[in-house]
Amino acid sequence: MMVALTPPAILLALLVTAAAEPSPRVTTDTPEYCRSLVTRLAGLPAAQQEPSRSLGAEGERLCGSGHVRTGIAKLRRAVRAAQATR
Repeated sequence: MMVALTPPAILLALLVTAAAEPSPRVTTDTPEYCRSLVTRLAGLPAAQQEPSRSLGAEGERLCGSGHVRTGIAKLRRAVRAAQATR
C-alpha cells in the first residue's frame, strides 16, 4: 500500500526529524579547530589512556608544525578512542 504525503505533512516530518538530531558541528581545517579538539580531548576521562594519549599528542604536534589537516585527523581519532573506552 502506497501512502502519498501532502506538502505540509512532508514539511512537518522534516521538521520533526531535524529537531530530533543534534545540530551539526561546523569544522574547518584551522589551528583554532585543532585547539578545540585538544580541549575536547582533555575533558574526557580516558584521554590519558592509550591510544588516546599518543594520538592526541601526535595530533597536537602536527597542528603545531603546520600540518593542520593531518593533526585534526589524529585528534579526531584520539577523541573517538577516548569516548569508546567509557
